[in-house]
Amino acid sequence: MATDSRTALVAGDTSGTDAVAAVAVGVAAVVFATAAAAMFGIVSLTDTILGVDVLLALGGLLVVLGVAVVSFGVGSRLGYVETQPRSSAGLVAGLAFTAIWFVTGGLVASQTLGLGTAGWLAVALGFGAVAFGISTFTREDVGSTIPAGAITVFAGLVFLLGVIDASWAWNLQWEQKASFTAEVAIPGLTLFCALVSGWASAKAYGGFGARGRHAGAYLLIYMNALAIIAVLFGLVAFTAVKGFPGLTRGFEVGLGVGPTTTLEYFLHLPFLDFAPGFSFSFDWPFYLPFAMNGVGLLNDFNGVLPAIVGTIWLVVGASLFAIPLGVGAAVFLTEYAERGRFTQVVEIATNGLWSTPSIVFGLFGFAFLVPRFGGNKSLLAGMLTLGFMLLPLVLITSREAMLAVPDEYRDASAALGVSQWQTIKSVVVPASIPGIVTGVILGVGRIAGETAPLLLTMAGGTFVPGGQTVDVIGGFAFQASPPFVTNPELLQATSALPYQLWALIAAGVGQSSNIGDAAAFKWATALILLIVVLGFYAIGIAMRQYFRRKIQS
Repeated sequence: MATDSRTALVAGDTSGTDAVAAVAVGVAAVVFATAAAAMFGIVSLTDTILGVDVLLALGGLLVVLGVAVVSFGVGSRLGYVETQPRSSAGLVAGLAFTAIWFVTGGLVASQTLGLGTAGWLAVALGFGAVAFGISTFTREDVGSTIPAGAITVFAGLVFLLGVIDASWAWNLQWEQKASFTAEVAIPGLTLFCALVSGWASAKAYGGFGARGRHAGAYLLIYMNALAIIAVLFGLVAFTAVKGFPGLTRGFEVGLGVGPTTTLEYFLHLPFLDFAPGFSFSFDWPFYLPFAMNGVGLLNDFNGVLPAIVGTIWLVVGASLFAIPLGVGAAVFLTEYAERGRFTQVVEIATNGLWSTPSIVFGLFGFAFLVPRFGGNKSLLAGMLTLGFMLLPLVLITSREAMLAVPDEYRDASAALGVSQWQTIKSVVVPASIPGIVTGVILGVGRIAGETAPLLLTMAGGTFVPGGQTVDVIGGFAFQASPPFVTNPELLQATSALPYQLWALIAAGVGQSSNIGDAAAFKWATALILLIVVLGFYAIGIAMRQYFRRKIQS
């Protein structure tokens, strides 16, 4: 019988082989994570892990991983492992391995052997041709594993033999001096080898064939996605660590330690000799000078309160301007306008506006808005400029959210005799709110950190004199003659966190002793800006979840 010729390993349970392949995938993930930590300085190449140098540990793991990958392919080809490989690893894999081994052969020939241009090019072409032949003209199990395992073993041996150590550097012979150092080359090479060998191990775990290719593709997607998430969290953590000392300087908790805040809002009405309103005072139970103070010569601790308030008002004003216009335009384009050239032109225009650089919006605000507000930079000009930046995304996302509402909802409403406007107001818009809020969240995240438009339209100085915050609500006054409502606060230049951070870093402002440690001040400003932006994100996400639950209930 045909089964009598199978080896004992193939005839028996192959879960052991699957387990080894799964372990190899896990080792690749560990190597990938360690190399990523080394890339961002969390782990030093000269550190030790369990008494073993990081560089030696990476080299040893790469060698073991590469040998395991090659063993999977050879074992499958010789019949010791039951798999279902295809006739070839594919042209894409062949071209990828050709490029990898072409570069490897060229570097070895030129940098290690010292060959000239003709010599290293011939060696590189030879390495690339061999890799292409193995990966393209042999079975998938061999073509996927041998080139991947060989490059992984090669990189591990380079680290173990000290060819590239922690002090290694490669000076490029360019007009502008540049070099590759071990801090970048070793983690980068390790990351690449971990991805390649992990992909080959995942294919072996899936038994090659269609299942193996899917497993390898999923592994690449997951590892890259996790790397992106890790980078994002790493950036936030890095900013938090750098900015926390400056943010908490002078921090106190207890009764009576915080400043006294007085809220006074009076309504200035025409034909009245008094202004009705209210006044309310309270003491803060804590004192965080960096977030509660401005900058002044007599301050023990300086802060960025005016910039915080300015940033919040900028986002609020831009949102109040852009959201009604964007949602209204989306309603018209989706529910009233016929699909044709007009709607196509609007789509192209909105996509183009969203892709427009922020400095162009700043120039528009400087040339068009500033002259119409007295020729001076003002908070109102900054609000409208950022509102024009936010408007395209609100329109795009709102329209997509409304198009996603099933037509059955509209038909059911019309069958009940409800008018089109009532259907839009009661059915379409409520069902679209989660998508609209998502677009607003994305837009707010962009405009809250913009600097270029503020330079041209709003910022009058790095630090507001006296540390006074802009009082938009209290600045409203009503009068009998046009324009009937005035607010001088909106026409004043103020500060914002992005602009202040730019000035601290690029313009060198903030080096004087009254501000304290300039580096700590800069990082604390960056942390405050990050907290403000994440705060707007949190509000938006909470609103989206609220409306989703309301729709589902």
